[in-house]
Amino acid sequence: MLKEKSIEFEGIEPVIVFGPHDSWLKKIRQEFPEVQLTARGNTVSIKGEESELKMLEQVFSEMRFLADQHGEIQENDINTLLSVAFSPAPSPETTPSADNDTIVTTKDYAVRAKTNGQRKMVTEAKQNDIVFAIGPAGTGKTYTAVAIAVAAWKAKKVKRIVLARPAVEAGESLGFLPGDLAQKIDPYLRPLYDALQDMLTAEKLRALTEQRIIEIVPLAYMRGRTLNNSFIILDEAQNASNKQMKMCLTRLGLNSRAIITGDVTQIDLPREIESGLMNARNILQDISGISFVFLDKSDVVRHRLVRDIISAYEQEEE
Repeated sequence: MLKEKSIEFEGIEPVIVFGPHDSWLKKIRQEFPEVQLTARGNTVSIKGEESELKMLEQVFSEMRFLADQHGEIQENDINTLLSVAFSPAPSPETTPSADNDTIVTTKDYAVRAKTNGQRKMVTEAKQNDIVFAIGPAGTGKTYTAVAIAVAAWKAKKVKRIVLARPAVEAGESLGFLPGDLAQKIDPYLRPLYDALQDMLTAEKLRALTEQRIIEIVPLAYMRGRTLNNSFIILDEAQNASNKQMKMCLTRLGLNSRAIITGDVTQIDLPREIESGLMNARNILQDISGISFVFLDKSDVVRHRLVRDIISAYEQEEE
């Protein structure tokens, strides 16, 4: 039996919610072809099966939140919301909180776990000192890890955050780029800065970086250190060698924890060097206090085509 529902966007300009020339509505109609969707003024009327109406209500609720908090909705936001809407519903085992997926609250909005894999990361990070999050591109591994670390720092569970990445070139040579060492390695570390800037103001991030409360460094710079009261994130860990992985994991000091993220399908190391992430997955599985979370294409929160691209490459490899 078809049901009807009206959703109002009071106080929000229709063009923000519906998009230029109703482009956001057109995208939603394409994804929900069986639902009758009509917009008048700042009200949307939807008619269809109850299951699809619930999914649409969630999409429009998130759109209202984005419009209220940021004053705009971008195309990538719509793609992400639609992708998440069609993700499998969370199960009790993978939901860290029955009523709230919020990881950390920022000045402008709340960062939430949006998929089962991200929820699993949050749960395991609460229960284990070291968590490996392994999965394909677009599953939010880095973003979720950074949010967990910022939440731990804000709750005063740790005193500093250390984020590291191997400086391995993904098929391109950056060695002849102009600039000093810091400028050369900046492209490798930029994704970590981007995630942090979403959760801290630029001024706050600059101040915390100057005070070394937040450090963003190439993996090689961690050698010889002992990190107490710290939250360590090793990103793109598939490009760490066995020695580098062991070195990173043994930096853990008192009251410290770590999240290791990586995608074993995107290893940029020379063929003769084994990925430290692949090796760690094989030899550390049974150690108490270390947890492995495996994300897959159902956790993708980028453009809807990313999921299809991952599937296509998986089929080609098979």
